[in-house]
Amino acid sequence: MKEQNFYKVCRLSDLRDRVGRRFLIPASDNSGDEIEIALFKVDDEVYALSNICPHQHTALIYDGFIENNCVVCPAHGWMFELKTGKQPTGAKGLDVYPVKIQNGEVYVAAYSKKFNW
Repeated sequence: MKEQNFYKVCRLSDLRDRVGRRFLIPASDNSGDEIEIALFKVDDEVYALSNICPHQHTALIYDGFIENNCVVCPAHGWMFELKTGKQPTGAKGLDVYPVKIQNGEVYVAAYSKKFNW
């Protein structure tokens, strides 16, 4: 199994509960790509998802609102589960990325600039 490279994104205290933030992180596959992610803190969990909605490829997921453990895209209302990135119907949706928190810092890893659509 390939070791994941985690990148420091922000401090945990920089995230407001249920409010998304947009970040660019380097892909861990050494491709030179940057991955655009949306980070959400909900209660005590932090979730990292692709910021690009598969519906019309808008980079607005970070600006969505949280409802029933899903983020709702502000462009057209598509919903994606925070943990899996899938739509509630089970259809593919957003890529999700591993998150770890150490000493109050949020780290995210992403392998490549791939999309689920």
